[in-house]
Amino acid sequence: MSENFLVEDIGNEYKYGFVDEVQPVWKAEKGLSRRVVEAISYHKEEPAWMLQFRLKALEIYQAKPVPTWGADLSGLNMDEIYFYAKPTEKRDAQSWDEVPEAIRRTYERLGIPEAERRVLAGVGAQYDSEMVYHQVREELKRQGVIFVSIEEGLKHYEDLFREYFATVVPPEDNKYAALNSAVWSGGSFVYVPKGVKVELPLQAYFRVNTAELGQFERTLIIVDEGAEVHYIEGCTAPVYTTDSFHSGVIEIVVNQGARSRYTTIQNWPHNMYNLVTQRAIVKKDAYHMWLDGNLGSKVTMKYPSSYLVEEGARSDILSIAFANTGQHQDAGGKLIFAASHTGGSIVSKSISKGSGRSSYRGLIKVYEGAKHVKVNVECDALLINEESRTDTYPYMEIEDDTATVGHEATVSRLNDEQIFYLQSRGLPEDEAAALIVRGFIEPVAKELPLEYAVELNRLIELEMEGSVG
Repeated sequence: MSENFLVEDIGNEYKYGFVDEVQPVWKAEKGLSRRVVEAISYHKEEPAWMLQFRLKALEIYQAKPVPTWGADLSGLNMDEIYFYAKPTEKRDAQSWDEVPEAIRRTYERLGIPEAERRVLAGVGAQYDSEMVYHQVREELKRQGVIFVSIEEGLKHYEDLFREYFATVVPPEDNKYAALNSAVWSGGSFVYVPKGVKVELPLQAYFRVNTAELGQFERTLIIVDEGAEVHYIEGCTAPVYTTDSFHSGVIEIVVNQGARSRYTTIQNWPHNMYNLVTQRAIVKKDAYHMWLDGNLGSKVTMKYPSSYLVEEGARSDILSIAFANTGQHQDAGGKLIFAASHTGGSIVSKSISKGSGRSSYRGLIKVYEGAKHVKVNVECDALLINEESRTDTYPYMEIEDDTATVGHEATVSRLNDEQIFYLQSRGLPEDEAAALIVRGFIEPVAKELPLEYAVELNRLIELEMEGSVG
């Protein structure tokens, strides 16, 4: 790898900033064009209807303007992005021994096979533009649980795939959903049959290795009546002086009486633009939770959304964002209530350090005729120093007067008295500050499985180093 790309000093601070000596077996030319979209579809051996879907989405993307209402995207140059890089000829290996050695070493270094053995029901591993590994426990396979790459879902379960694909997030939804629809590659296809409860989490881990690459995974999760599942997503990439781009789409259907949870622990390097669309459709008496952690990237724009479309549906969104110098975390959530006796909450925690900027951007929409909706929003921001910044952009559109809606927001700074008290008990100043921050994010961290809560706290401590004094 050329030294012009890798930023050594930042990479040393960012644990996952290492570069693997892996060259793609095929990489598209830079920039987005009809030829690139056709090449992606060709390499995936897709049916004609999917190629037509991609090309229509490309037209939609090209017609929509770059959004100007959120973070500054003027530095994102699509002509300098590779939209597809194929790391290996084999997709969806079911044994780590079948994964090329250099790629396998990366996931061993990240601890993924070990976590699979100890605490996970299944693992998917994406490297650049393709899922290189997917496996789920045999007892779940016997119960009919499907956990494969999105490409294998299209190939082997086409009828089920077509019934749900792009119904939750259509290409027309926004510019970057249209982009993903045109160039999607990788991601998971999950189906949990009626009444099946997946006790341990499923995890997908996304790794970008190639410089100037865009990663565009598409994940489709269908939780059938009375079923339960928890899906966890993690992601890392090397640190380069050039920009990288991530624009995923997550579609989730939670059928009657089902329960689902989607957890993201995002830890991209500070050269990554991260523009993601995540949405769940929640049906009668069903429940869905988004737990969204944003601790990396140059720019993040991500607002997990739930549409509560039948009576008794509920959804909660827990969001945490940490914006360090040079970062803008524009995050939050959306709850759309289209049925009576539905409810939910948004709890947003943001931390800004150095010249970092965090923004809460959320929407509560209650349609006319949706009776007795109950929803509450809490936005709490913590500023570490004088230069850091936070903003709140809450939108509430309440069309039915039977709704009960609450909203509260707080902004605070690190408390000198608290730090002094902890120092008097023997803690160094940096550790005291980190302890206060851990307490601030505790409502989010306590919802994570133990191993992930420990990792989140460790990442926060790394971000907090050198914050005071």
